[in-house]
Amino acid sequence: MYKGSCLCGAVRIAVEGDLPRPSACHCTACRKHTGHYEASVDIPRTALRIEGEDAVRWYHSSEKVRRGFCGTCGSTLFWDPIHRDWTAVAMGAFDGPTNTSLSMHIFVSEKGDYYEIGDGLPQNIR
Repeated sequence: MYKGSCLCGAVRIAVEGDLPRPSACHCTACRKHTGHYEASVDIPRTALRIEGEDAVRWYHSSEKVRRGFCGTCGSTLFWDPIHRDWTAVAMGAFDGPTNTSLSMHIFVSEKGDYYEIGDGLPQNIR
Protein backbone atom coordinates (compact mmCIF):
# COMPACT_ATOMS: atom_id res chain seq x y z
CA MET A 1 0.00 0.00 0.00
CA TYR A 2 1.33 3.41 -0.97
CA LYS A 3 0.00 6.51 0.75
CA GLY A 4 0.24 10.20 0.10
CA SER A 5 -1.47 13.55 0.41
CA CYS A 6 -1.61 17.11 -0.75
CA LEU A 7 0.59 19.69 1.00
CA CYS A 8 -1.98 20.58 3.66
CA GLY A 9 -3.31 17.04 4.18
CA ALA A 10 -6.92 17.82 3.26
CA VAL A 11 -6.73 15.20 0.48
CA ARG A 12 -5.18 11.81 1.20
CA ILE A 13 -4.60 8.97 -1.21
CA ALA A 14 -3.86 5.28 -0.88
CA VAL A 15 -2.92 2.90 -3.69
CA GLU A 16 -3.14 -0.86 -3.36
CA GLY A 17 -0.47 -2.95 -5.07
CA ASP A 18 2.80 -2.02 -6.69
CA LEU A 19 3.20 1.28 -8.49
CA PRO A 20 3.91 0.99 -12.21
CA ARG A 21 6.71 3.07 -13.68
CA PRO A 22 5.65 6.70 -14.05
CA SER A 23 6.22 8.98 -17.02
CA ALA A 24 7.21 12.63 -17.13
CA CYS A 25 5.00 14.86 -19.28
CA HIS A 26 6.52 18.05 -20.64
CA CYS A 27 3.44 19.33 -22.50
CA THR A 28 2.48 22.97 -22.09
CA ALA A 29 -0.70 22.14 -20.14
CA CYS A 30 1.16 19.95 -17.60
CA ARG A 31 3.90 22.54 -17.22
CA LYS A 32 1.35 25.27 -16.54
CA HIS A 33 -0.68 23.06 -14.18
CA THR A 34 2.33 22.02 -12.08
CA GLY A 35 4.81 24.85 -12.54
CA HIS A 36 7.35 22.52 -14.19
CA TYR A 37 6.82 19.14 -15.85
CA GLU A 38 4.52 16.53 -14.38
CA ALA A 39 5.64 13.09 -13.25
CA SER A 40 2.67 10.80 -12.69
CA VAL A 41 1.70 7.16 -12.52
CA ASP A 42 -1.43 5.59 -14.02
CA ILE A 43 -3.45 3.82 -11.33
CA PRO A 44 -6.56 1.70 -11.98
CA ARG A 45 -9.50 3.43 -10.32
CA THR A 46 -10.26 0.23 -8.41
CA ALA A 47 -6.83 0.45 -6.71
CA LEU A 48 -7.05 4.16 -5.79
CA ARG A 49 -8.68 5.37 -2.58
CA ILE A 50 -9.18 9.10 -2.03
CA GLU A 51 -10.04 10.54 1.38
CA GLY A 52 -11.09 14.18 1.62
CA GLU A 53 -12.54 14.02 -1.88
CA ASP A 54 -14.71 17.05 -1.08
CA ALA A 55 -11.51 19.15 -1.05
CA VAL A 56 -10.53 18.07 -4.58
CA ARG A 57 -11.28 20.66 -7.25
CA TRP A 58 -11.47 19.63 -10.89
CA TYR A 59 -10.47 21.69 -13.91
CA HIS A 60 -11.66 20.32 -17.25
CA SER A 61 -8.66 21.09 -19.45
CA SER A 62 -10.39 19.42 -22.41
CA GLU A 63 -13.61 17.53 -23.08
CA LYS A 64 -11.74 14.26 -22.42
CA VAL A 65 -9.52 15.16 -19.44
CA ARG A 66 -9.88 16.81 -16.07
CA ARG A 67 -7.09 17.81 -13.69
CA GLY A 68 -7.53 17.47 -9.95
CA PHE A 69 -5.92 19.63 -7.30
CA CYS A 70 -6.48 20.45 -3.64
CA GLY A 71 -8.88 23.35 -3.28
CA THR A 72 -7.21 24.37 -0.01
CA CYS A 73 -3.47 24.34 -0.76
CA GLY A 74 -3.48 24.03 -4.57
CA SER A 75 -1.36 20.86 -4.78
CA THR A 76 -1.47 19.11 -8.15
CA LEU A 77 -2.84 15.60 -7.56
CA PHE A 78 -4.56 14.00 -10.55
CA TRP A 79 -4.74 13.85 -14.34
CA ASP A 80 -8.00 12.06 -15.08
CA PRO A 81 -9.03 10.89 -18.55
CA ILE A 82 -12.77 10.76 -17.98
CA HIS A 83 -13.55 7.83 -20.30
CA ARG A 84 -10.75 5.55 -19.09
CA ASP A 85 -10.61 3.18 -16.11
CA TRP A 86 -7.51 4.75 -14.55
CA THR A 87 -6.36 8.04 -13.05
CA ALA A 88 -2.83 9.42 -13.18
CA VAL A 89 -1.57 10.35 -9.71
CA ALA A 90 1.18 12.94 -9.30
CA MET A 91 4.36 11.30 -8.00
CA GLY A 92 5.01 14.25 -5.70
CA ALA A 93 1.88 13.40 -3.71
CA PHE A 94 3.30 10.10 -2.43
CA ASP A 95 4.85 9.87 1.04
CA GLY A 96 8.04 7.89 1.52
CA PRO A 97 9.68 5.55 -0.98
CA THR A 98 7.69 4.63 -4.10
CA ASN A 99 9.95 1.76 -5.21
CA THR A 100 9.64 2.83 -8.84
CA SER A 101 11.40 5.15 -11.28
CA LEU A 102 10.59 7.11 -14.42
CA SER A 103 10.06 5.08 -17.58
CA MET A 104 10.05 7.83 -20.21
CA HIS A 105 9.50 11.46 -21.08
CA ILE A 106 6.53 12.48 -23.23
CA PHE A 107 5.67 15.63 -25.19
CA VAL A 108 9.32 16.69 -25.14
CA SER A 109 8.66 18.87 -28.20
CA GLU A 110 6.84 21.22 -25.78
CA LYS A 111 9.39 21.16 -22.94
CA GLY A 112 10.61 24.37 -21.37
CA ASP A 113 13.81 25.91 -22.69
CA TYR A 114 15.20 26.40 -19.18
CA TYR A 115 16.10 22.74 -18.53
CA GLU A 116 17.64 19.76 -20.26
CA ILE A 117 16.63 16.11 -20.11
CA GLY A 118 19.81 14.13 -19.54
CA ASP A 119 18.77 10.91 -17.81
CA GLY A 120 19.00 8.69 -20.91
CA LEU A 121 15.35 7.59 -20.76
CA PRO A 122 13.25 7.38 -23.95
CA GLN A 123 11.89 10.70 -25.13
CA ASN A 124 8.70 10.84 -27.16
CA ILE A 125 7.93 14.07 -28.98
CA ARG A 126 4.19 13.48 -28.43
